[in-house]
Amino acid sequence: MNICMITWEYPPRVVGGIARHCEGLAKALAKMGHSIHVITLDFPGAPQYEEVEGVKIHRTSIELGHPNFIAWVFIFNHFMEKKIAMLSKDVKFDVIHIHDWLVALAGIVAKHHLKTPLVLTLHSTEIGRAFSLNNPDSYLIDGIEWWATYESKRVIVTSNSMKREVEEHFHLPQSKIDVIPNAIDISKYYVKVDREAVKRSYGIAPDDRIVLFIGRLVPQKGAEYLIKATSKIVNNHPNTRIVIVGDGWLKEHLWSLTLSIEHKHKISFLGFLSDSELIELILSSDVLVVPSIYEPFGIVALEGMAAGVPVVASNVGGLAEIIEHDRTGVLVYTGDPNSIAWGVNKILSDSNYAHWLVENAKRKVREIYNWDAVARRTVEVYEKSCGEV
Repeated sequence: MNICMITWEYPPRVVGGIARHCEGLAKALAKMGHSIHVITLDFPGAPQYEEVEGVKIHRTSIELGHPNFIAWVFIFNHFMEKKIAMLSKDVKFDVIHIHDWLVALAGIVAKHHLKTPLVLTLHSTEIGRAFSLNNPDSYLIDGIEWWATYESKRVIVTSNSMKREVEEHFHLPQSKIDVIPNAIDISKYYVKVDREAVKRSYGIAPDDRIVLFIGRLVPQKGAEYLIKATSKIVNNHPNTRIVIVGDGWLKEHLWSLTLSIEHKHKISFLGFLSDSELIELILSSDVLVVPSIYEPFGIVALEGMAAGVPVVASNVGGLAEIIEHDRTGVLVYTGDPNSIAWGVNKILSDSNYAHWLVENAKRKVREIYNWDAVARRTVEVYEKSCGEV
């Protein structure tokens, strides 16, 4: 099949989980023999066009800027539409696959212009991210999400909790929705790492144990609850460091919160890290905490499982579907620092238990969350879309 995949982020532009999802899926589709064209935004230092592992990547130049995010989204969709129209002179696309609301406008235009089936993957929803629709921008984004579900032949979501959310909120028929989980390339964790050297590079003592958070610094990711759990963790395990990786508009608030707690010197903010730095840090960590209060899937939890790091995660959304409590990880109460501290301390206190969780988690990732399986199921969705009238 000739597949047109549209996404606003694709490596090296990495903002959240969509970039990793699209990269893994695109490479697996190419490996199956499909012709996959990724339409994405340009990025400093990245070529306008390149082919990587069979994936044809077309980066779109945005010739107009705007300080307002919504206006900028509308502008870059226009330039994406032009890019797709130019490509369609040489390639007859069988299906258009869009990821989230940010590229919905380009996908909808391409669908009607090319008379090609449209497939949408919703990675999250505005009402879920913002917890309510309380300003004009939120209402607009919510409306675009609904419009994208209406225009699409099929809607893919990554968890059953997300399926229930879009069914109820957008009033979608069950028959239009396909649940296909996220996946991860476990081979990238097959590297040897000098844990002590990695720790020293971040000013962490070689014998300190790392409790790691990775994610955007926004309310739904719940970093504040891990920060609030620090004292109860450090009181039980004094040689522990809480390491926060990521950036976002909540950073100043989280830093102020850190300065207000007893063990503030035990918390490190590392900002954004490159892929290689992040892999080394994960492999040098003792516990990965995913304290989200809204999480349609939770690919960070998969990264920890694949890397062999015990995971403590909120019992919410897709996280509750990925992790089997007391078997492949530890589930804790959402938004509860005491519960997070209990989960972390449980793992740090029992190395045999931690090892058992890790072995079970690795096995589950290998069997279920691999890109080949996800690509096969995605192609089935494409074929259903092309066969529907």
